[in-house]
Amino acid sequence: MKLKQTSGGSNLSGIAQYNERLILQLIRRSGSLTKAEISRLTQLSAQTASVIINRLLDDELLYKQERRYEIGKVGQPAIPIALNPEGAYSIGVKIGRRGVDLVLINFTGVILQRINHIYDYPDPDFIFPAIKQGISDLIATLSPVQHRRLLGIGIAAPYGLGGWQQEADIPSSITEHWNRLDIKEAVQAHQPYPVWLVNDATAACIASLEFGNPERFNNYLHIFVGTFIGGGIIMNRTLYLGSFNNAGAIGSMPLPSSYAHNEANGPTVQLINCASRYLLNNGFEAHQLDPNLEVELLAEDEAANNSLSRDIFQVWAQQAAAAIAYAVVASASLIDFEGVIIDGLLPARLTKYLTDTVQTEMEKLDIEGLILPKLSAGTIGNDARALGGAFLPFYTNFAPDRSILISSEDNIFQAF
Repeated sequence: MKLKQTSGGSNLSGIAQYNERLILQLIRRSGSLTKAEISRLTQLSAQTASVIINRLLDDELLYKQERRYEIGKVGQPAIPIALNPEGAYSIGVKIGRRGVDLVLINFTGVILQRINHIYDYPDPDFIFPAIKQGISDLIATLSPVQHRRLLGIGIAAPYGLGGWQQEADIPSSITEHWNRLDIKEAVQAHQPYPVWLVNDATAACIASLEFGNPERFNNYLHIFVGTFIGGGIIMNRTLYLGSFNNAGAIGSMPLPSSYAHNEANGPTVQLINCASRYLLNNGFEAHQLDPNLEVELLAEDEAANNSLSRDIFQVWAQQAAAAIAYAVVASASLIDFEGVIIDGLLPARLTKYLTDTVQTEMEKLDIEGLILPKLSAGTIGNDARALGGAFLPFYTNFAPDRSILISSEDNIFQAF
């Protein structure tokens, strides 16, 4: 497989590379396409499209599926072209405030292997050795041929992991350690593969664009209810990062203090203090209950759980939903989103419950002059951030307009 380098200008080589990337993206988002469909969608001549597709087939990035008859057409059946799952591989790493996750994915984004570590707070002295060992263990599962197709490592981590020290219950010594660290360099120092770094909420947004957008929204706000709630923005099916690479930082949105109940210390409070998973965890732990176990039990069969667990979750969900609804309506007044996807560190059933409650709370607000976006419950859950991180090498090598997604000069993604 030949990974082609991006070149500027408008020479034929550069145009061909753009068209290759465009075709790969179209096939990724469609599942499969025939050569005729690709020619029509790209407005390339049938001959040009065929030449490019054949080149991608030779590079083993694509493969031919079984022939199919096209509805309403007479003649030879068409041959759908799809991404070759074995065309490329990538490793994603999520560094969180409560755990680190590593995943190995193939070219279609299927998670082949995963490694998880849980902790009380993010200690760099534990995290980076664990990442080094985890990457080594994942690579060991690849055959020599697969190993040669490993493109790199994408890391998803919150900006300022030492921030919000009180809410995250992080010792001051750990906070100071994170403030001195360069995450990308700390991982790159032990790897021969290129390493990328992106904000964890942005990574979750990337994953939603590729796998968690069943409504096929073109312009939407993605909200991820992690240990701390965060978000990202998709405009014209492209990640929008803003002037300072902080677009969609919904967790920092100020709200009236009434939305935070006992968390408020002033007239306003951030959404982080109203709708984050750490608040739910605190509720369970105050009654000596394991938060992760309780949410899994609630998701499996709500009726089988004790009323205390249900009450703790419902009280949290009501507060979180009211605050998220306020933030969604405020966001919709600035950008006319067609949709909002809400996902997070919750099983799908509980994410759906939270999303439905947000819908109810939105309808209580004064929305005169606004068109409310359609809400959709995410289904990727905890994998979203590591999966989005793992996609960074694919975007670097195969996105049609990587200048939107990858810019080392502007530090949108920090690439090797």
